[in-house]
Amino acid sequence: MRLNGKIALVTGAGSGIGAETARRMAGEGAIVACGDIRGAAAGATAAAIVAAGGTAQGMTLDVTNNDSIAATVARIVAGHGRLDILVNNAGVTIVGGVAELTEAEWDRQLEVNLKSVFRCSKAVWAQMQAQGGGVILNTASIAGLTAIPADAAYCTSKAGVVMLTKCMAIDGARDKIRVNCVCPGYIETPMIQGYFNDQPNPEAARQHAANMHPLGRLGRPDDIAEAFVYLASDHASWVTGSALVVDGGLISGLPPG
Repeated sequence: MRLNGKIALVTGAGSGIGAETARRMAGEGAIVACGDIRGAAAGATAAAIVAAGGTAQGMTLDVTNNDSIAATVARIVAGHGRLDILVNNAGVTIVGGVAELTEAEWDRQLEVNLKSVFRCSKAVWAQMQAQGGGVILNTASIAGLTAIPADAAYCTSKAGVVMLTKCMAIDGARDKIRVNCVCPGYIETPMIQGYFNDQPNPEAARQHAANMHPLGRLGRPDDIAEAFVYLASDHASWVTGSALVVDGGLISGLPPG
């Protein structure tokens, strides 16, 4: 098993990519703390992992609150003596261009999607230094690499995640802290369904998004979880500062036909 005995914290683990990443990491032998602001959802993910024979615990975690983050990290370290993997996955999407977005919406988008990566990474950094290394993984997006109409705050937040990933990778290299991010295309999650629901014709928006991908479908959470497992494992021991695109070919060009 690729992550046997590793201690992992996955934020936003109550659903979607976070839940599937927690399950896949547990399936590869990791002991997983499932963090989510929705404590019941985090607990449900952990319960499903335990029922499948893995080891996990649900934790209520607000990634916009330093005290909540510090308490979660302290609890994990107290219980296991270390923290090997942090997956910064919690996020929200707020649709709108600059002309439509309120300042509060702009701030909320960057607070959850970008500043939380800084907050959580800062909270685990000293522990990873002291134990001789660790892995920090971030959920970015193809929206951090190419612009999407009427999605200014989200695109900006994810572009920030890509650059923050690279900066942390350089800063962490001497302490053997590897930092990478994954840039998904459109993935079948509650968050993307919320994005579609905000469009004038949700079903047409969904079909249009699927057709944009040369491989002909929306992505699944397990497509992204598998990338995270690889980056967390020793198979990626010489990989840091990367933005791994997992998008069904979306940003490579137009679909065939």
